[in-house]
Amino acid sequence: MTRVKEFNLPDLGEGLTEGEILKWLVQVGDTIELNQPIVEVETAKAAVEIPAKWAGQVAKIFHPEGTTVEVGSPIIAIDTDPGGAPAPSTGVPSAASLAAVDIAGDAPVEPGMIGGPAPGGRTAVLVGYGPKTAAAKRRPRTTASATAAPVLPKPPATPVAPAPVVVAEPVDRTPPARGNVLAKPPVRKLARDLGVDLAEITGTGPNGSVTRDDVLSVSSAPAAAPVSPAAAQASRVGREERIPVKGVRKLTAENMVASAFTAPHVTEFLTVDVTRSMKALERLKAKRDWRDVRVSPLLMVAKAALVSLKRYPMVNSTWQGSEILVKHYVNLGIAAATERGLIVPNIKDADALTTRELADGLNDLVATAREGKTSPAAMSGGTFTITSVGVFGVDTGTPILPPGESAILVFGAIRDTPWVHKGKIKIRQVTTLGLSFDHRIIDGELGSKFLRDVGAFLEDPEGSLLAWS
Repeated sequence: MTRVKEFNLPDLGEGLTEGEILKWLVQVGDTIELNQPIVEVETAKAAVEIPAKWAGQVAKIFHPEGTTVEVGSPIIAIDTDPGGAPAPSTGVPSAASLAAVDIAGDAPVEPGMIGGPAPGGRTAVLVGYGPKTAAAKRRPRTTASATAAPVLPKPPATPVAPAPVVVAEPVDRTPPARGNVLAKPPVRKLARDLGVDLAEITGTGPNGSVTRDDVLSVSSAPAAAPVSPAAAQASRVGREERIPVKGVRKLTAENMVASAFTAPHVTEFLTVDVTRSMKALERLKAKRDWRDVRVSPLLMVAKAALVSLKRYPMVNSTWQGSEILVKHYVNLGIAAATERGLIVPNIKDADALTTRELADGLNDLVATAREGKTSPAAMSGGTFTITSVGVFGVDTGTPILPPGESAILVFGAIRDTPWVHKGKIKIRQVTTLGLSFDHRIIDGELGSKFLRDVGAFLEDPEGSLLAWS
């Protein structure tokens, strides 16, 4: 018998409950391999490619691009034996056969799937997605057999086989009460995105439920045409435009509001002469082992922060109400602006890396963020963050703390500036640093000393390393 299996949206980890389908990488009728990436899904933390749980042929795609789907909902059906012959018909199907599995649902996951080879030389990786530790449980299915008339007794044998009996299920078209609108979560999400009030719609779906087409028919989008991802991102009417707040932008907004109104922020500034640091970078680039490595001023700022955190470990801590958790490791977060919004991936145990390893880690982090491939794991567990506004030509700022961190360092533009150097006015390379910190943990003295040491390192990196190590 042909086996068609439903693949549900997996749990993507970190407490996420839904994801938006950004792009289908396969189409109905395509033959796919085990672990082949089939869809790109955006969560509140990252865009990830989900690999196939089975090899076979795509039988059905349940949701178009731009749809928000709850974890556990089916997104694709895969025929795992497309060449197999269907089982012979036995006339009228029994109740058991009607409930039996043409669509197999959540079968156990094959071992060795995640991390295996995938087409195009890629490796299938996904946080929170792998073999289940318990037997899979099927969600209750709504089928006609639940309310259909009982199966008729088998008629006596006769040369002419009777035609199958089809029992139609009555559909209640009575509109629901105004305060109790029936609609699936993706339909409710679409209505919110388009600014449509579900209570004002007469549903045409089963039991009077509101469908996707019902929402589109009363919105500015044409009901006959599918909504593209671009159309779902912004709805423009006249001189105004509505942009749905979702994904990374939604999570960032929630985190920033929670942080701003939970941790008492203090921000201090320091203007420093970084001419010697820039010359040190040039000498570094000239070394044989560094000629193929991209280095930037951010490397020097990161190194300065890591050295200073060793001197003042309280800056690398978390407020936990009745106690302060001081972390003797540094997961260094680097704020990165992407097309999907601001993300803060971090380099794990950055304090244990050599300068060359730190440079490689920064380059990998930036390249992955630009490609939109940063994983949720790479954005969790940060302990201290650096944000660079200098790349935009901005001198400094007052950044908001990432949740769970006690300090964030902002690095401004480096400018040629008249500066008093050795008693004379000279043109020097100067930048402004800013440090925002949680005043429950870091008082003015500690924050000032930490920022002073970061500045001292940038003014004289070689001397600081010799003096502090």
